[in-house]
Amino acid sequence: MQPGMNPDKDLLQRVTHIAAQAGMEIMAVYQRSAGFEVVSKADNSPLTEADTRAHQCIERSLLALTPDIPVLSEESELRPFAQRQRWSRYWLVDPLDGTKEFVSRNGEFTVNIALIEHGRPVLGVVHVPVTGVTYSALTEGLDAGAWRQSVPISVRQLPVQDSWANVALNVVASRRHGGGQLTQLLAALQHEAGSVELVNMGSSLKICLLAEGKADLYPRFAPTSEWDTAAAHAVLLAAGGDIVDTAFNPLTYNRKESMLNPYFIAFGCCRSTWEKLIAPTVTA
Repeated sequence: MQPGMNPDKDLLQRVTHIAAQAGMEIMAVYQRSAGFEVVSKADNSPLTEADTRAHQCIERSLLALTPDIPVLSEESELRPFAQRQRWSRYWLVDPLDGTKEFVSRNGEFTVNIALIEHGRPVLGVVHVPVTGVTYSALTEGLDAGAWRQSVPISVRQLPVQDSWANVALNVVASRRHGGGQLTQLLAALQHEAGSVELVNMGSSLKICLLAEGKADLYPRFAPTSEWDTAAAHAVLLAAGGDIVDTAFNPLTYNRKESMLNPYFIAFGCCRSTWEKLIAPTVTA
């Protein structure tokens, strides 16, 4: 891939294959009858052999595919921001998003690979090792689109109106992180909508549900890192949605020293209506 060229379907297919290979590395550990060891990283998050094997597979393959593009993975050494801020284009990878779900053996974990250009994701692949399902997207160019497997997907279109009194909303949230702000927001939505159904789920699958029209909103009022969201963010963008911070500014990448995201709101359609409903109820 030459500098200045838009990512295309050929590149997307190659990255999809890399994600599937990483998924096979993960499943080799997941299905091991003897189990696997879990250790704690410096931030007390869990790490398994599956994380390491997937990371090595992805990093090696991406560097072979695009040797001119840096790779930043959750399991690689974090390079200084003084170096990273000079990158106009780089791969952002979470080799195993949802390690706690992996350890719990509930299947809700993913392989995430994103290509970031000038702070925004332009290509994304989210692979689900247990089911073999892959979400993929290109956000720019003639090949732009979002797919589940090879089938195009798009966000659910809600009524364009000031009131959703007769609308049934579907909200997804983290299986492990809730809190007072989420409770407050859900109460506000219950007041405005006909009904609100909450589904709890792990990993970047929540954002993918928005992209394929099976959910409408994902509010996140707990810590996440940039590699947690980037790939699925690309899928959601290409499907017609977006992710914003609590002030409804676009979520961007590699703009600061820390890799932590702000609290955010991911949605399908109807940004202006969500902003009207949500902004008064949340704080940064």
